[in-house]
Amino acid sequence: MIAALYVVLALVSHALGLANGQIQVRLSEALCILPLLTPAAVPGLFVGCILSNIITGAALPDIIFGSLATLIGAIGTYYLRKKSVLVAQLPPVISNMLIVPLILRFVYGAE
Repeated sequence: MIAALYVVLALVSHALGLANGQIQVRLSEALCILPLLTPAAVPGLFVGCILSNIITGAALPDIIFGSLATLIGAIGTYYLRKKSVLVAQLPPVISNMLIVPLILRFVYGAE
């Protein structure tokens, strides 16, 4: 269910021209806080990200490493959930901050 919701929200972002390219605003990434509530969110987010990247026509390295960024963030959120709600929200931000620019630069040629 979480994967399906992720895909639907990613498709909405894609339809608005926001899901792929040098500037990305993925509504689906808001779901990355769900591992605070359930461990089922971790694989759900990962599978949803893979599927949405495939459906929206992302390049293979983006499918792989972009999805891994979401997985790393989801796992981090899950493991930090008992420390602090605020701290637990940082892993998706940090993993995307470190990985996505590399994808944009080396896969899509963004400068």
